[in-house]
Amino acid sequence: MSSSVVSPAARLRGLRPDWLSDPKVWRTEVLAGLVVALALIPEAISFSIIAGVDPAIGLFASFTMAVTIAVVGGRRAMISAATGAVALVIAPLNREHGLGYLVAAVILAGVFQVVLGALGVAKLMRFIPRSVMVGFVNSLAILIFMAQVPEMRNVPWAVYPLIAAGLALMVLFPRITTVIPAPLVSIVILTVITVAAGIAVPTVGDKGALPSSLPTPGLPAVPFTTETLATIAPYAFAMALVGLMESLMTAKLVDDITDSHSDKTRESIGQGIANIVTGFFGGMGGCAMIGQTMINVKVSGARTRLSTFLAGAFLMVLCVVFGPVVSDIPMGALVAVMVMVSCATFDWHSIAPKTLKRMPAGEIAVMVITVAVVVATHNLAIGVVVGSVTAMVVFAKRVAHFAEVTAAGDPDGTTVVYRVTGELFFASSNDLVGRFDYSRDPNHVVIDLSAAHVWDASSVAALDAIESKYAQRGKSVEIVGLNEPSARLHGSLTGELSSH
Repeated sequence: MSSSVVSPAARLRGLRPDWLSDPKVWRTEVLAGLVVALALIPEAISFSIIAGVDPAIGLFASFTMAVTIAVVGGRRAMISAATGAVALVIAPLNREHGLGYLVAAVILAGVFQVVLGALGVAKLMRFIPRSVMVGFVNSLAILIFMAQVPEMRNVPWAVYPLIAAGLALMVLFPRITTVIPAPLVSIVILTVITVAAGIAVPTVGDKGALPSSLPTPGLPAVPFTTETLATIAPYAFAMALVGLMESLMTAKLVDDITDSHSDKTRESIGQGIANIVTGFFGGMGGCAMIGQTMINVKVSGARTRLSTFLAGAFLMVLCVVFGPVVSDIPMGALVAVMVMVSCATFDWHSIAPKTLKRMPAGEIAVMVITVAVVVATHNLAIGVVVGSVTAMVVFAKRVAHFAEVTAAGDPDGTTVVYRVTGELFFASSNDLVGRFDYSRDPNHVVIDLSAAHVWDASSVAALDAIESKYAQRGKSVEIVGLNEPSARLHGSLTGELSSH
C-alpha cells in the first residue's frame, strides 16, 4: 500500500525559493538585478533634481524602497524606487518648507498607503477596463521614450553611434546566448569602448555625485505639531494615491506578462511600509518603477523577489564601492536600454489596422484619451482616472440603449401590458417616462418588469413618475415581475423620492 505522506524534508524543499534550487534561475535573477541597478542610478538622480533634493536622497530612496518591497511586497520581480510621479508631487513641499517636511510627508504617505491597503483599495483595480490598461501600457512606453529625448539633444555626435550600437547589441546578442542579459553586455562593451578610446560623451557621473556611504536612520527635522501635520497631509495623501495607482497598475501589467497572480492588498500595504522605511532613512519616497520593472521582467526574464532585492543592494554597492567606475558609464548606453524597453513595452498589436477595424469605436476612444492625457500631463495616475471615467460614460451610453418598451393590449380593450426589457439605471431610465401613451391607454396599465432589472434610485423615481402621470388621468398602474433585488429596492424607495 503506497503512502501519500510527504516528508518534512520534501515539504521544506517545496517551500524553498526557485533561485535556491535552480542555478539558472539564480543566475538570471542576479544579472537582472545588476542591470536594473545600473539603469536606476541616472533615473534616481534625475528624479532627485525634479524634487529639488541632493542626488544621494533619490539614490537612498531607490535602495531602501527596492530592498524593503522585495520582502513585504505582493508582486514578485517588480521594482520599486524613487519615481518621477512622486517627485512631481512632493517638489513644491520641498521648495516651500525644506527637506525635513518632505521626509515627514514620505512617512505619512506610507501610513496612508498602509491604511488604504488594509481598507481594500486594491479591489478598485477590477473597475479598470482593458482599453484603459492598453492605453496605460502604450502611454508608458511613450513616456519612457520621451524621457530619453533630452539625452539625445545637444550632445556630441559620438552619442548617436553609441545608441545605435547599443540597440544593435541588444537585438543581436540574444541570438548568440541568453545566459547573460543583452542590456548588461551592451552597457559593459560601450563603457569599455568609450573609456579605452577616450571618447568624450555625457556619462552617469555628469548627472551628479554618487554617495560614498550608506544612509543612516533618523527622525525628520520638523516640529511635531498639528500645524506641521496640516502642512504635509495634503502632499502625503496625493503621494499615497499616485504611488498606489502606479504600483497597482504596474503589478497588473506584470501579472499579464508573467501569467501569474499577485496579492494587490499585500502590495498596497507593502508600498506603505517601504515608504515609511524610506522616510526614516531620509529618502524621497517612491513607488513601483515601470521602466525598470520592464527591464527586470520583460528584458532580463527575472521572476522572483531576489532580483528586486539585489537591484537595491547592487545600487548601493555600485555607488559606494564602484562609484568611479559607474560614473564612467556613457549615458548613451543607458538610453539605448530604455529605448529598447520602450519598444518592448508598447502594445503594437493594439494599433494594427486589423485590430482597429474590429475594435468598437468607444474602446478605441478610451485608449486614445488615456494615452493623450498621460502624455500631456506626464502623470500616469491622471490618465488612468480620466480613461476609466471615459470608459464608464461609453459603457453607460451603450447599455442605455438596451432598455426596450413594447406594448400589447387585451382583446377586451380594458388593459394594456407594457413589457420592459433591459437594465434600468440613470442613463436608461431617464428616457423611460416618455415611452408610454398616457392619454390613449385604457384605465388599467400593467408594467411587466420580469425581463428587466432595477439598479438605482433614478429608475425607481422614473417608475413613480409614470404612475403619477397615469394617476392624474384617473388610471391605475400595476407593476409586476420584479426580481427580488429590484423588488427590495423599489419597495424601499417608491413614494419617497418626490419632493412634491
